[in-house]
Amino acid sequence: KELKIRDVRSVVPQGLTGEDSAAFMRVFVDRWVVKQLKLQEAETLFSSSAADIDKMVEEYRQALLIRKLDQHYVDRSIDTVFTDDEIAAYYNAHKADFKLDRPIVKGRIVRFTEGYRQAAKLKTLMASKTEAQQQDFRDICEKNDFTISDFRDQWVDFSDFLSYLPTPRSQSYDPLLASTAVQEMRDSHSHYYFQIEAVRREGEPIPLERLRGTIRRILFNQRKGEIIRAHEEELCARAAEMGEVKIFADEKPKKDE
Repeated sequence: KELKIRDVRSVVPQGLTGEDSAAFMRVFVDRWVVKQLKLQEAETLFSSSAADIDKMVEEYRQALLIRKLDQHYVDRSIDTVFTDDEIAAYYNAHKADFKLDRPIVKGRIVRFTEGYRQAAKLKTLMASKTEAQQQDFRDICEKNDFTISDFRDQWVDFSDFLSYLPTPRSQSYDPLLASTAVQEMRDSHSHYYFQIEAVRREGEPIPLERLRGTIRRILFNQRKGEIIRAHEEELCARAAEMGEVKIFADEKPKKDE
């Protein structure tokens, strides 16, 4: 085996000059030598397996070519846009396949300094259903720099919700899920009001909002499969019409076949 200087120069990264270029070439040559020696030893040790290796290489080459062909037709034909109606339709038809393995919630938490004099008012405003009082609640929190963790517009794992509260992991807090009222906790420095407005329990269907990305991938793979199957059917039909394929399904093979 021979390694020409032009072969090494063709792989030197652009921008390398002087000593850096020479160092790269030395490393490349050393690796090339090791590769050739290992190949030589492998061919000696595994000469009896050469046919099997050639078969594996050919099967891999064929698989790569077919995958490249399939991707060619997919890229040329696929529509990657999925409407909300399509996503909802798939969700409704397969809802039983999507089950929660843990409870999830929507809710809100406010953390404020222990001893705050208007704590009772804050709790009343937080529980209010009117927009005016909700605005008062937000104004008080902003004025006093209270920390609000708002998860009312998204589902979060109940365990993640609890991580914003002074809750030791060793205890169970499932009873908190039974109420939509404003509840409270304390630690040595802070007071917490929290409200769980919606709950999905373990075993219930996963909400659609959490599955849009997953369903898009499923629908994409379905469309991809349909395009590949349609091309295969067209390919077979055209080959049969042109006489390129003939299957002798009813003929009995000869002894040596």
